[in-house]
Amino acid sequence: MELSKKYSDPNSTMIFYDKLSDKELAVLLSNKDRSAFTEIYNRYKAVLFLHSLRMLKDDLEAEDLVHDLFSALWTRAEKYNIETPLNYYLYRSVKNRVLDVFAHKKVQNKHMESLQEIIESGSYITDNTIREKELGKLIEREITLLPKKMREIFEMSRNQNLSHALIAAELNISDKTVKKQINNAIKILRNRLDLYVFFNFFL
Repeated sequence: MELSKKYSDPNSTMIFYDKLSDKELAVLLSNKDRSAFTEIYNRYKAVLFLHSLRMLKDDLEAEDLVHDLFSALWTRAEKYNIETPLNYYLYRSVKNRVLDVFAHKKVQNKHMESLQEIIESGSYITDNTIREKELGKLIEREITLLPKKMREIFEMSRNQNLSHALIAAELNISDKTVKKQINNAIKILRNRLDLYVFFNFFL
């Protein structure tokens, strides 16, 4: 008996979704059967979480990834190709999403490195683009908000291109203090510039 007829028969007994095969659940899913979706979720959520966790090494990222995967599965349920084995589709989806996360992090890290180079060198305008000019203004504004002594040391290093030793001698402090103040300034600036800045100004 065909699945559609089997479950549309008013005289048939209650459907026990946990007894259905993946293939049967996939057919019902493609017809937007919410109970079938719930069974798929309950059947695979734990193993998919562990699968993604092994690759991401982060509980929250793995949890978010699996949640987004199932949200997308339900949203596009009617387009699901029932010829594709459900377990294969889900595992492949996890892998693809993990690769997307890695790619995103790679881009993000690249932008963080670019920002640090810009902060340290003061080279805000390399090709006269509007985005870089705006980023330069943003960084300059944040520099003015640094603690007074930290700002002074940072600007002596960045603007006057003085070595740590020369700054230490001029301010009568240790080289170690100079290095710490400059590193703290860079850390503060990076923390203040939210991630959206990178995507607005570098992408």
